[in-house]
Amino acid sequence: MPSWRRSSNRSSGSASGSTGTPTDSPSPSAGTSVTSSPSPSMRKRWSLTPSKNREAATELATSASPSPGSRIVSAAGKGVPTVSVSPPEAANDATSNSTDSNDSSSPSHQRGRSSKDSPSSSSSSPSDELGSQPPSMTTGSTSASIESLESIQDLHQRSVAKAALIAAAASGGTNKLSGGVLSTPAGNVVIGAGLGAAAAAEAPTSHSSSADGSTLVHSEFGYCANPAFRYESSHKNGSLPSPHEEEPPYYTVLTTYLSYAILIVVGHIRDFLEKRFYPSTFTHLVEINGYAPLNSDFDSFYTRRLKHRLEDCFARPVTGVCGRTVTLLDRTSQNAFDTFELTGEKTRCLNVSAYNYLGFAQSHGACADAVERCLNTYGVSSYGSRLGVGALDLQAQAEKLVAQFVGKQDCCVVSMGFATNSTTIPAIAGPGALIISDEYNHSSIRFGARLTGAAIRQYKHNDMEDLEHLLRECISQGMPRTHRPWKKIFLMVEGLYSMEGTLVNLPKVLELKDRYKFYLYIDEAHSIGAIGPRGRGVCDYFGVDPARVDILMGTFTKSFGAAGGYICGDKSIIDRVRLANHANVYGETLSPPVLTQIISSMAGIMGVGNAAHEMALLPSFVHLPPRLLDGSEGRERLRRLAFNARYLSSGLRKLGFIVYGHRDSPIVPLLIFNPAKMQMFSRMMLDRSSSVPPSRRLAASEKDLSSRELARLNDPASAEALHDDGTFSRPPIVVVVVAYPATPLISSRVRFCVSASHTKSDIDDVLRASDEIGEALHMKIGTGAPGRRWTIDEVTSRSLELVHWNGTDAI
Repeated sequence: MPSWRRSSNRSSGSASGSTGTPTDSPSPSAGTSVTSSPSPSMRKRWSLTPSKNREAATELATSASPSPGSRIVSAAGKGVPTVSVSPPEAANDATSNSTDSNDSSSPSHQRGRSSKDSPSSSSSSPSDELGSQPPSMTTGSTSASIESLESIQDLHQRSVAKAALIAAAASGGTNKLSGGVLSTPAGNVVIGAGLGAAAAAEAPTSHSSSADGSTLVHSEFGYCANPAFRYESSHKNGSLPSPHEEEPPYYTVLTTYLSYAILIVVGHIRDFLEKRFYPSTFTHLVEINGYAPLNSDFDSFYTRRLKHRLEDCFARPVTGVCGRTVTLLDRTSQNAFDTFELTGEKTRCLNVSAYNYLGFAQSHGACADAVERCLNTYGVSSYGSRLGVGALDLQAQAEKLVAQFVGKQDCCVVSMGFATNSTTIPAIAGPGALIISDEYNHSSIRFGARLTGAAIRQYKHNDMEDLEHLLRECISQGMPRTHRPWKKIFLMVEGLYSMEGTLVNLPKVLELKDRYKFYLYIDEAHSIGAIGPRGRGVCDYFGVDPARVDILMGTFTKSFGAAGGYICGDKSIIDRVRLANHANVYGETLSPPVLTQIISSMAGIMGVGNAAHEMALLPSFVHLPPRLLDGSEGRERLRRLAFNARYLSSGLRKLGFIVYGHRDSPIVPLLIFNPAKMQMFSRMMLDRSSSVPPSRRLAASEKDLSSRELARLNDPASAEALHDDGTFSRPPIVVVVVAYPATPLISSRVRFCVSASHTKSDIDDVLRASDEIGEALHMKIGTGAPGRRWTIDEVTSRSLELVHWNGTDAI
């Protein structure tokens, strides 16, 4: 389980890991003691105890007990809270002084072994102890997780250790190294236990590879070895029942409408006064020198007077890999969010806001290595369109692989997900056609449908009765005025609706398709790679033959860690799309590194090593480890994602929140309703100390903390993490709040996006944070789904029961 810290970005190295040796660390001369120079920025750690000394330095090497007269190698740190995720170091490791720097017992690997990262100590699973076993040295989710968030600290320590050993060698053998303590004529220097003689040959990096040559960075993909925390996403029992969604009480609805009414009235009053007393602020909305304003005063009112109030919750700048965790660039505003200034600090947060369903957002590993080799072979761009010189062999290979993956004859890859819909729909539909669309379809579908010139009708979201009624009406009445039959009828749906978390009722849709003979177009942007036992979307989830669906669209941004989208169908359809799709004709093809990421990640999910004809689709420079080739790693990620999705969705329901969507969806919308609570929820999740009394918010430095307090930081979900009043440590969490116009006006929500990279303990943290903040903001207005409400301790301890719960029986 992670420990969470804050650090300044002015310290040397990278917050998300570094593999080199700092060039600013001078090599000491022989016979001199080795100590680190103070860092320009101090470091301070979160702890919910009264502050004792906010300017104390944090010790780096504490694992070895120094002898009298020894000097501890340490780096000073500034007390600005950010976060670091790393499993606790093994307390008793008999192999910590191994002389083989490439062996699995090297210090970088020992730091990756977590004793409590899988389940919390209170889990009822009989297999909880499996999470404390040393991980197998293979790729993927069961690999040793290698910490990267504190690599600045580790890198500095290794650099100092290596410099000390070089100085020892240069002194002609007068210096001795034993147990992490270097004895020199000038005194003893503690360089950290575990470095030992391995550092003399080559100091290991924070991204040391495992036995099969793969790497897994703990901040990007969490370590969870407990097989009980797995689930298979599927539904093979006919039509999909509607999810249990509670209605808010009248009090909540009325106060939400009242809140918006007050905001609108106050906004108009402010506009009236500012236009007269501060006209300079409205120059962009009035005519100047005969030029009409580009922006409309009325249209921009919502942005100026409503959205602007919570501008700090949107477009937060980040850096590094947006994987299991994300590094925020801290910012402040002195003018009510008109502009922001970066403070120079960074905050490492648990990331439940990004589309990273299978955890392929990684800077290290087989896919990243393949992309690096691709850059050396192809460069960064194709420098042309598909019909010109941009017809790369990589794109043809990617299209064949995608068609094989989804089960269709042919495929066309497009360089942008939004453009995949907005430019493909006009290529297959036109005047005289009828497009029937779900009311909650994505804007790319709506935009593309408008470009066609076809008639457009909408039906209630996922309401099959309303859809059938609409079909009967449209077919019987025909075209407007002439009443002639429609040239073509299309039904356009999404496999997984990104704002609602609901899955399309595909069995019922196909039933209607067979009866009314329309073409079916499914947007699988969020379902491909995330739904189904093999990750092949809603057809896989329902056990439906993909041949029954006319056109399958999807994107590579959600589950494959890449960019762009695809259209799959019969060869005759795709040949037409290639000629008429403007994005394919006029736009550049996907860049070679992106195509390589698509191929390598998709091949890992498919298990291309099990079939010779699929293996032949891999480029010669893509070398995947065995667990990706045989598909076992892909299945492991899919099962982890399914467990996390069902656990979070069911847990929030039992805590008393109103949650939308099906429980197999990796998107979990939690309803907020009131506009003022949106910004409060987002800010309080990021600043977890705001939900506790001020006396317990900020902490002292590490050396002023007790062993139990340090244990709280190293593993917030452990028994030691409990404070005297029974509360847990609080890592910051970054979330996305969504409101109108992306949702109905009163249905504002926070949208959690879970990932296979999250551990069970990460989901525990999200549930605990939601429970605390939900109580403070009076957001728990549900009944607890069928049955009663549960306490947070019941939810975290009965996680397996929640995951396997059918959602209808009372528990």
